[in-house]
Amino acid sequence: MTRIHRERRGSGEEKILFLHGWGCTGAMMKSVADALAPNAEVMTLDFPGFGESDRPPEPWGVPEYAEAVRALLQEEDFIPCSVVAHSFGGRVAIWLASEYPNLFKKIVITGGAGIKKPQTEEAKKRSEEFKRKKAVWEKVKTVKLFSGIAEKAEEKLRQQYGSADYNALDEEMRKTFVKVISLDLADRLPRIQQPTLLLWGDHDTETPLWMGQRMEREIPDAGLVILEGGTHFAYLEQAARFNTIIRQFLIGG
Repeated sequence: MTRIHRERRGSGEEKILFLHGWGCTGAMMKSVADALAPNAEVMTLDFPGFGESDRPPEPWGVPEYAEAVRALLQEEDFIPCSVVAHSFGGRVAIWLASEYPNLFKKIVITGGAGIKKPQTEEAKKRSEEFKRKKAVWEKVKTVKLFSGIAEKAEEKLRQQYGSADYNALDEEMRKTFVKVISLDLADRLPRIQQPTLLLWGDHDTETPLWMGQRMEREIPDAGLVILEGGTHFAYLEQAARFNTIIRQFLIGG
């Protein structure tokens, strides 16, 4: 069983789960959780592969991460709860909400991932270039004398053509990353029945505003708040406003 590091604090009738973004840890959501803790019981966690949690035992995709979180919520007797999810955490929240309608009471997604970006012609060209060059070094690697040189050359190609998130990972976690970003969750949006609040920075380049606008259109009970001037981490940049809005939505008063 994969151990997931978690922290619970606060008190109140409401339970609120916080799901962090890719490459981050639960500590990134701590300030938001602390703002709600006086009026609710809050729980932050480190996704497997990050922070103090165990690594996935094999390459995971969104379904495996989601099931691990659901098992944790059952173990902690934290169902039903509301959820505040950022970026990759949004992928997990979308999967869970669409798969288990009784798990969450309300949903907050900020800079949420889950909708695949259309591939531009430039991106297609780069992908084809990478595949061609990689194929050459794969052939070279079959020659034992040159295998070490080929492996180094392939890693250099990955650094040149891969994203920053991809390049920051080791070989096993890269497989997980590819599985995660390859899954388009757009078809699950209409299945989300919980009241959903979307908060988006209009300068977000990682998960552009059009993604939040599409989620607002396709999730039946959703509203979108635009955080003017905010980037992908608008929930930290505009913490006072963000915390006030979600406190009103999740707790009221």
